[in-house]
Amino acid sequence: MNLQTNIPLQVIPNNQIDYNSKVVLLGSCFAENIAEKFNYYKFQYTVNPLGILFHPLAIETLIKKALTDQIFTDKDVVFNNEQFHCLNAHSIFSNHSKEELLSTLNDTIVDAKLKLKSASHIIITLGTAWVYRFLETQQVVANCHKIPQKNFKKELLSPVQIEKSLQSLVSLISLVNPKTQFIFTVSPVRHIKDGFIENTRSKSHLITAIHEFLSKNHESKKHNLNYFPSYEIMMDELRDYRFYNQDMLHPSPLAVDYIWDKFLNTWVSSSAKSTMEDVEAIQKGLSHKPFNASSEAHQQFLLQLKKRKETLKKSFPFIDF
Repeated sequence: MNLQTNIPLQVIPNNQIDYNSKVVLLGSCFAENIAEKFNYYKFQYTVNPLGILFHPLAIETLIKKALTDQIFTDKDVVFNNEQFHCLNAHSIFSNHSKEELLSTLNDTIVDAKLKLKSASHIIITLGTAWVYRFLETQQVVANCHKIPQKNFKKELLSPVQIEKSLQSLVSLISLVNPKTQFIFTVSPVRHIKDGFIENTRSKSHLITAIHEFLSKNHESKKHNLNYFPSYEIMMDELRDYRFYNQDMLHPSPLAVDYIWDKFLNTWVSSSAKSTMEDVEAIQKGLSHKPFNASSEAHQQFLLQLKKRKETLKKSFPFIDF
């Protein structure tokens, strides 16, 4: 008896992710969920240098600024609720000092350039096709920073606009890093604030644009562009509210684990999986709470744990617990 519909996944035989890979993750909060897995297993990764970015134009702006050496200036900053904000960055960067905000943003964008140039894999997770245009500058923003809504115009990006944005950001990165593998995915998070029907329109525009973009580029023999069906797995394999958080919008930890497992089987090399087992054993050891911390048995346990960490670090010096 088959009680589940399964999304067929194609295992990527070449250019898989291992512990020598350098992964960059960009996009919605689902990118952050997957980044937490990379962090737990101690892969080399970077996630969202400017914070969570929900739509493709925001990701394109980050990449364009980083790779064309555009610095942030006063014109990129607004003042609201007693803080300075950057409309191209998440509110985690907001600061009471404009100078500190700009300095942090520009340091971040320089580091982002280095990470993009050295990335072996770039995972781009698109969350929504809805964008907000700041009326004062006519700029499409990454974050509204709780500025009154009357200052913005809400727009739905067309599949053509999204496809054009994807082409732009891939072209920019390919100029400095032609061998990197791109993995596109659509976030399974529902953006119900836009409305139920509007969320469906948004996701459909994203999916249509990505596949149009991939299809055209595959025809021109560019095979470093790939799609991973996070959204489809959530919709078709995990069709039950038990796979959602209490808000009924975000995937639960169980759902994230499930999608991560699918990603592992598709994109992570077998050699890396054996190292992941070693890392997980150490992580579990570090979280172990002893009945008697001063006992000889626990001291032996800590000594063995230290040896395991040292052995792993000899193979992968960047791994730090």
